[in-house]
Amino acid sequence: MTDFRRVTDDFSVSPQISPQDVAAAVAEGVTLVINNRPDGEQPGQPTSAAIEAAARAAGLDYAWIPFSGPPRREHAEAVREAAAAAKGKVLAFCRSGTRSISAWSLGQALAGSRDRTELVRLGREAGYDLSGLLG
Repeated sequence: MTDFRRVTDDFSVSPQISPQDVAAAVAEGVTLVINNRPDGEQPGQPTSAAIEAAARAAGLDYAWIPFSGPPRREHAEAVREAAAAAKGKVLAFCRSGTRSISAWSLGQALAGSRDRTELVRLGREAGYDLSGLLG
């Protein structure tokens, strides 16, 4: 079951997706899937290779930017760069969506693209509390 949470018109986050969820991403107009989850983090979790194969078979671009815990600068910049280069809508996912929206938000803040108030509001509207991350 998909739980895509719209953050902006072009960026959404989600808890873990399956290869079968890629069709729903295509239907939403997604052109790039960003996976922020390391392989083997949880038993039974789909591998990056499985999600990538499904995404590429559906004609989507794919980026694997795995990390655990809060995003570091390099994760935030990698997510920002991948999203900026996308040819359309982006779906980023991790276990709960928190890492993905945190990395995106931090990348936006570091680049000066959006201010803290807007990022906290966007996070809240998508169901995430970013006030501590961007404090």
